[in-house]
Amino acid sequence: MLRLYDSRLSGNSWKVRILLSQLGLPYERITLDLAKGEAQEPAFRAISRFARVPVLQLENGCTIVESGAILLYLAQGTPLLPDDSHDHAEVLSWLFFEQADLQKAIAIPRVLHLRGLAGDMQQEIQRFHAEGYPALEKLDQWLRGRAWLVGERYTVADTAVFAYVSLASQGGYDMERFASIHEWIERVKSQRAWVELVPDAR
Repeated sequence: MLRLYDSRLSGNSWKVRILLSQLGLPYERITLDLAKGEAQEPAFRAISRFARVPVLQLENGCTIVESGAILLYLAQGTPLLPDDSHDHAEVLSWLFFEQADLQKAIAIPRVLHLRGLAGDMQQEIQRFHAEGYPALEKLDQWLRGRAWLVGERYTVADTAVFAYVSLASQGGYDMERFASIHEWIERVKSQRAWVELVPDAR
């Protein structure tokens, strides 16, 4: 059975859990407490060269690190990763954009808010917002008149970009200004076998 090492509130791990659910793939979930330094323990570092989640361990014991790589590995051969070479490249471009322009700009302010540090770190948060808002504007512009990021159907590109964008308000972002993003988030959530970040919170 597949084994997923993740953490409870990690957006990058959430992407993988959404995809595993949508593909109907059984897996064992091992949730690390990052605040306690569990990602730095030697046993975990032995399977995660970057000492971070998520990590997908295959049945043969090999591991795949980095959320984008895991998503592409799991989605290959399924309708969620287009066979057409152009659309395939478009999916890759969105995965690269999400990690380069969105992930850190959203994730770090979110962590500061969740840990109750936002009041003391406003200058740092504003710096990340200055990077994140232009990226969100580009995403919103692209989605105007489009249902999905690539082509005419939901793909793993939507899975990848959705996670942190849907959590941006937790980092102090004013998401009310992005109507097209809001509509797209609701479409992603309506997909079959979509899962909550924290399922037991409902």
